[in-house]
Amino acid sequence: MEIATHSQIDRSLCGTPLVVEQGRSEVELIASETMAADATGLVHGGFVFGLADYAAMLAVNHPNVVLGKAASRFLVPVQVGQSLLARAEVQTVTGRRYEVQVEVLQAQSTVFEGEFTCYVLEDHVLANE
Repeated sequence: MEIATHSQIDRSLCGTPLVVEQGRSEVELIASETMAADATGLVHGGFVFGLADYAAMLAVNHPNVVLGKAASRFLVPVQVGQSLLARAEVQTVTGRRYEVQVEVLQAQSTVFEGEFTCYVLEDHVLANE
């Protein structure tokens, strides 16, 4: 399936799509040195969240999709050099509102879980700016 959203995203920061299908996606990210929060190599959670958010956007896969809200849980710390896999699946669609479940895995461990509420707008969010 062709990717219809986030066409200019920096994949080194948000991940590389592996699967983009109707209502689901899988995105891989290798945690780089630039993501480190400190000298131990702990990856800042914002990068893990960004990966999950990107996977949610791809599961909806519409040019005008935006994130409305998210509930997330960070379960295991991530370190520089680790390979992460985000899996996103649309759970429900109500009009323009999409509820998307996302999990991020490192090897066989779940490091992040989130519920993302996404909206598909009539026009791009910046169309009236």
